[in-house]
Amino acid sequence: MLRRVNAPMPMRSVETNEFTLEPQAAVHAPEMFTLLCDPAIYQYENEPPASLEWLRERFARLEARQSADGREQWLNWVVRLPTGELIGYVQATVQSGGRAAIAYVLGSAYWGRGLASRAVRVMMSELAARYEVHALAAVLKRDNRRSLRLLERLGFSLASREEHVARQVDTGEILMLLQYSPDSRSAYAPDA
Repeated sequence: MLRRVNAPMPMRSVETNEFTLEPQAAVHAPEMFTLLCDPAIYQYENEPPASLEWLRERFARLEARQSADGREQWLNWVVRLPTGELIGYVQATVQSGGRAAIAYVLGSAYWGRGLASRAVRVMMSELAARYEVHALAAVLKRDNRRSLRLLERLGFSLASREEHVARQVDTGEILMLLQYSPDSRSAYAPDA
C-alpha cells in the first residue's frame, strides 16, 4: 500500500541567468496554449490541447499540487526567458520514498540550444534540495532520439527489462532512470 507524501511544500520560482522556472498556474494557459499548438512537439508524444479553456482548466486542477489521495505531489513549472517569453515547461510527479517521474516540453523554436537540459537540471536540483528526491524516472517513445540524448546527458540510464515489466512500460516506450545519493545532489545545481 502506498503511503501519502508529506503535506505539499509550496512551490517557488527558481531563477538562473538564462531563465526562470515559475510555478505553473491557470494564468499561464493563454501563452502556453500558443506554444503547445506547435505540431513538431507531438511527433512522438501526446497531442495538442483541445482548446484554451481545456488547458486553463487543466492548469487550474494542477494548482492543487497534489493528487486527491495525497500520494503524489504535482510540481509543474513553466520556463520563462529574461525577455518574458514562455518557452515550455518542466514537471515532476513526486511520490513517497524520494522518487519522482519527470517530463518536459519546449517549443521547437528552442530546440538545439541546451535550454531543455539546463531547465531539467535546474528542476532536478530543486527536487533534490527542497523535496528530498533521489530517484528519477522518465518514460519516452523508443523513436524519440532527441529526448533520449537529453536524458543521457543528464546521467539517466536505460532501465532493466525487469524494471520495464514491473512498471508496466508499453513496448513502444523506454524507461530511463537516475539515482543519486544525498552527497551527489550538489552536482545538479544550476550552472548559472
